[in-house]
Amino acid sequence: MSGSPGSVLEVRGLTLGYGRTDAVKGIDLDVADGAVVSLIGANGAGKTTTLRGLSGLLRARSGSVKFAGAEMAGQSAYKIARAGIVQVPEGRQVFANMTIDENLRMGAYLVADAAEIQRRRQGVLDRFPRLGERLQQLAGLLSGGEQQMLAMGRALMADPKLLLLDEPSMGLAPLFIEEIFQIIRALKAERRTILLVEQNAQAALEVADHAYVLETGRIKLHGPAAEIANNPEVIAAYLGAA
Repeated sequence: MSGSPGSVLEVRGLTLGYGRTDAVKGIDLDVADGAVVSLIGANGAGKTTTLRGLSGLLRARSGSVKFAGAEMAGQSAYKIARAGIVQVPEGRQVFANMTIDENLRMGAYLVADAAEIQRRRQGVLDRFPRLGERLQQLAGLLSGGEQQMLAMGRALMADPKLLLLDEPSMGLAPLFIEEIFQIIRALKAERRTILLVEQNAQAALEVADHAYVLETGRIKLHGPAAEIANNPEVIAAYLGAA
């Protein structure tokens, strides 16, 4: 797969694993600047492992990860974050014993300009007014949906060039799932570049421009999200056969 015009992320032959096992087996993947790309697949397919590899939380065994033309494979998670790749982890992982405000400010730890931090914070609070209503509340006391909003808001405080979203709807009530996807659609409208890992394949394909299907660590197929959503194999495996 050759690099696509306008690709900000170009992954080639990426292999990742734990112990002696390869969980991701030489995948190729592109994310165009300003696009939403979905990575779908069953539990254990290697989706979260892929994001961990891209953000530097897991060191690549082989392959190349080029972001804005620079090689990221082998770089520390800190350097990758500084380059603009920011992950919202599976399970939210907010700092439970810190306030909402403290969590948000942690997202801007690489920013030295106090005025810029304040500008970003206000932008996040405008996007997530529920957080603004309880800035001094401990994050651990929030509902799952509110914690997901906080995790996304914390990531946006870093003003990422590439936002990695790992299972943002997992474990949430239907109302919160709809709200989270409304936020993703709003980010898409602002031309934020997003790589979305999501168990809810239908919702992921509806919001995405392009999609990849991962099966047991390999890319089975990829293409425009609308085409993937109409693929009979994908319908049978992930969307529910009619």
